[in-house]
Amino acid sequence: MGDAILTLNGGSSSLKFALFGAQAGPPALICNGAVTGLGGQARFRAREAAGAVLADQLLEGPSQGAALKFLLSWLEKRFGDRLMAAGHRVVHGGLEFTVPTRIDEAVMAGLEALVPLAPLHQPHNLAAIRALSELHPDLPQIACFDTAFHAGQPDVARRFALPRALHDEGVRRYGFHGLSYEYIAGVLPEVIGDAARARVVVAHLGSGASLCAMHGGKSIATTMGFTALDGLVMARRCGALDPGVVLYLLQQKGMAAEAVSDMLYNRSGLLGVSGISGDMRELLESDSEEARQAIELFIYRICAEMGAMAAALGGLDALVFTAGIGEHAAEIRARVCRAAGWLGIALDEEANRNGGPCIAPGKTGAWVIPTDEDLMIARHVAALLAS
Repeated sequence: MGDAILTLNGGSSSLKFALFGAQAGPPALICNGAVTGLGGQARFRAREAAGAVLADQLLEGPSQGAALKFLLSWLEKRFGDRLMAAGHRVVHGGLEFTVPTRIDEAVMAGLEALVPLAPLHQPHNLAAIRALSELHPDLPQIACFDTAFHAGQPDVARRFALPRALHDEGVRRYGFHGLSYEYIAGVLPEVIGDAARARVVVAHLGSGASLCAMHGGKSIATTMGFTALDGLVMARRCGALDPGVVLYLLQQKGMAAEAVSDMLYNRSGLLGVSGISGDMRELLESDSEEARQAIELFIYRICAEMGAMAAALGGLDALVFTAGIGEHAAEIRARVCRAAGWLGIALDEEANRNGGPCIAPGKTGAWVIPTDEDLMIARHVAALLAS
């Protein structure tokens, strides 16, 4: 058996990876990177743990399977035949999969059945698993689920006010971004001390965005629900929406279900409101009124949902920003913190401009903590293999 763990996160146009050494002690990053632009002008980039560039080259429009084959060949040439297992981020685990699980045909069938609940992510997660199975049929593969961290939430936080039979069939709030939240929960004690065991709201703000209310490091409530459409405004996803809007689009506008799905998943959010871009960096650089409105709505929804999360917790002791926007967009953090002054957050403007980690040192603290879903997956794989 080798001594390295490969983590994979397959998307519609990208394949992200990280390689960890796991011979002795906890997994340690060797390199990471991605193949982006799948299906078009694809590009392969890789960096070592210290950040030095190992590769940056164009590829001729490979599929995800071809990209994975290229990646495995590159890793073997660079680091030798060291793989002991692979871990995959799988967005939806449903009711059945609430812990990291070794993948076999029965597991794959169960995960395929969940594709309608996460159509933006699940098919591509599973495509990476199938492609690796064809290339390395004997390599152990472990699925790690974004829904699992929220599985222990109280029933009242997971239930919709729908007929009981639907709840029993699985129509309930699941929550997502669980691997990110699990990582943050694990490092919180060493970063913020005793407050980590108290009432914390973590804001995972990226192209997908959500909040999670934690108490004692456990998920109590979260803004995403049955699917990853719910909650906050996102890059291209609408976030919380009156279900009557969907009925209106179907019944009065005559839209097909597939067209409504495409609108809500791919043409809404920051992109839909601004008409410019779903990328927060571009919107912050724009002087257009439409960009301003999109940013304002993004912040308004965060602050409104933060109130709901604080209510679920019975108060707030710390706010944590993470993921792409949360870690890098100082202006967004500042505006959220100022609006959340009623919760006791007093922003340190200079600390925020410098990226923290502590950007509000008062009784209700605010922090910037980078997340690491790849490391969380590698830890799960190592633990499962050891058991």
